[in-house]
Amino acid sequence: MSDSAINERTVLELIRDRYDELFPAERKTADYILSHADEAVLSNVSELASASGVSDATIIRTAHHLGYTGYYQFRLALSRDLGKKQLQDASDTERGGENSAPGNVLGRIFERYENRIAAIGRGLDTECLLDCVSLIGHANAVHIIAVGNTSNIGAYMGFRLERLGVRCTCSRMPEYFINHISIAREDDIVIAVSKSGSSRRVMDAMELAREKRLKMILISADRQSPAAAVADYVLDSGGGMRPDLEERKRGFSYLNEFITAETLIEFVANEAQIRRDHAERMEWFLAENKL
Repeated sequence: MSDSAINERTVLELIRDRYDELFPAERKTADYILSHADEAVLSNVSELASASGVSDATIIRTAHHLGYTGYYQFRLALSRDLGKKQLQDASDTERGGENSAPGNVLGRIFERYENRIAAIGRGLDTECLLDCVSLIGHANAVHIIAVGNTSNIGAYMGFRLERLGVRCTCSRMPEYFINHISIAREDDIVIAVSKSGSSRRVMDAMELAREKRLKMILISADRQSPAAAVADYVLDSGGGMRPDLEERKRGFSYLNEFITAETLIEFVANEAQIRRDHAERMEWFLAENKL
């Protein structure tokens, strides 16, 4: 099926039209998606396979059978479809109502951003952040790895850290950052950015870093991901929870990862003051519990 044909039809329409062509195991997946589209769009391959009662391979075959290049393209299309539907539903609901003013819509958008940022703040571990800052401060060089949609965040981090005097390497091309790690010194470290924590090229670089016994910091929304299992420190960009439905429907936003990266940079820039404030708060807390 051509890309234009896929783009002209929604995922759910494609599933219904091609349902009879699917194999029995693939139909189980299709049935789950048709009944639980909102949950399916939040799921990775393994999660959808478990929910559907099929294997991971069946999920991939289903996506291919429907005409998509892989599960990522399939889920991106489903996210697009659900986002369009939600916007249309919101427009229909608000048309002519008192909440239809652009200012009210804008206010709700920024309120959602505010809630997400606050959730990140609650989910991040201050001690872990301070440990990451110490690691960066004592490193000979920091090798930043990120691909696809997070590559811009990696480039931004490299620029900001170098402005703070931290030697960094960063490239949008996996071949380059893998090469940087292959010739890294033992006192170098790695910072990986992966929302899902399952990017193949990021994992390749992290596996190489582990072989070289380099310390690794991971920024990810999934603490149970393969990358999280390899990293020494995980900065949870998910705010202690899975990315919410609103976020995933709006094209897989990476605001959370950017905010987490910015927080780490803020800690690096103001390490002495942050450590002093944190110590004073801990001392005050302990004092309240002493006779």
